[in-house]
Amino acid sequence: MTRTYDVEDLAHWDARIREKVQEFGLTCFSQEFEVCDHVQMLGYMAYHGMPSHYPHWSYGKAYERLKTLYDHGMTGLPYEMVINSDPCLAYLVKENSLCLQILTIAHVYGHNDFFRNNFTFQSTHPELVIRAFKARADRVRSYIEDPSIGLEKVDAVLDAAHALSLQCRRNPAIRKLSPEEQRARAIAAAEPPADPFRQIHKRVERSEPDLEKVPLEPEEDLLLFIRDHNRRLAEWEKDLLTIVHEESQYFIPQIETKIMNEGWATYWHRQIMNSLDLPQDVYLEFLVRHNQVVQPAPGDINPYCLGLGIWEDIRRRYDEPASTESEIDDLPRKSGRDKLFEVREVDRDVSFLRRFLTKDLVREMGLFEYAPRDDALIVTKVPSDEEWEEIKQTLLHQVGMGGVPVIRIVDADYNHRGELHLQHDHDGRDLQLEHAEKTLAHLYRLWTRPAHLETVVDGESCMLSYDSDGFRLKEMD
Repeated sequence: MTRTYDVEDLAHWDARIREKVQEFGLTCFSQEFEVCDHVQMLGYMAYHGMPSHYPHWSYGKAYERLKTLYDHGMTGLPYEMVINSDPCLAYLVKENSLCLQILTIAHVYGHNDFFRNNFTFQSTHPELVIRAFKARADRVRSYIEDPSIGLEKVDAVLDAAHALSLQCRRNPAIRKLSPEEQRARAIAAAEPPADPFRQIHKRVERSEPDLEKVPLEPEEDLLLFIRDHNRRLAEWEKDLLTIVHEESQYFIPQIETKIMNEGWATYWHRQIMNSLDLPQDVYLEFLVRHNQVVQPAPGDINPYCLGLGIWEDIRRRYDEPASTESEIDDLPRKSGRDKLFEVREVDRDVSFLRRFLTKDLVREMGLFEYAPRDDALIVTKVPSDEEWEEIKQTLLHQVGMGGVPVIRIVDADYNHRGELHLQHDHDGRDLQLEHAEKTLAHLYRLWTRPAHLETVVDGESCMLSYDSDGFRLKEMD
């Protein structure tokens, strides 16, 4: 029989869990919970968890899709949603059982600690998040209500900006050089290399750098570049590009740490739940729910399962190093708990998997590669001594922002006609031409001049272009 509960029960268990959070050494923002029904939760899901967001048709479409799937029993609701903000805001679905609410509250504190301490979130200004999203929403609505602009024009710019929103710098730990620093580097690079035998060698002429080129170095922040260099854009259009860019910068850390973050919250919700002395019926339900969360996903990666497995393995290797002596190089050696907190602070998914996904874990979790062949899916690599590292490398290419192509602007005056020239950093994966065509169309809409993308298709160097005549592909010599 499912236990009934009220808000006082949730407050009681929240207080108990906060005591355990402090006891385990987690450091969190202040935490707020909002209890909502399933319809409200579907709305929050469509708006990426935000209580306030600017209007756009894509969010309404997302809501209708989620609601249809939910109404037909084809998908469920998440146990919770939690926002990287200060105070941290999380939603609890009131239809959940008492056990699920306690489990969710414990899980939320794990996310809260991760948001506060992981380096990728340090530039998201969590204390301003809710107000910033509301202010942006108000600005977008003001443009929609302006008779000289209106909904149709706003939607067209937002459509294009959304298509390009993830074409930006990905690692906040790497500082972007200022224009002055880029000029200094270009001048330094033009100097001939030091030659200790210059008296007997032929004099090397200094090559003059083109300091008028725009951009001086390849540029990854496409929206910001267009905003700053397209003089044909109106101020409201530039503001919309700024809004979309700022919001993408808020969400990118969550994309880059999905496995770490979910694994961390799962690790600590289990630690907390096991320490709470729960009533027997609640604890038995917890075991079932927890195992449902961490069960492997056939043909896919379950971030809860993979993340939890790696966090557990890190702690084991540092607390029980006798059998893994060669794998540990920390001097003086850290405890498993200290190592967990260190890794939580300094890694993101790519480095987390590169450093800590071992051969034994690849085998234990049964990771493998598969590929389509005719009408079937065929296993192509298994975690053997020869192939486990290839499986790991494939995974590293897919996690975080790895699934988003790296595209840079290299010339904003291509052919001396103000056209845009971009290069795709090809890593062995071809662009999907259907998506490339639509994205270039959006780029053309924002730049208002032809756009050309250099890439590789089926092993051949190609130039994809979009102008007033539409899309075309041309092989390069």
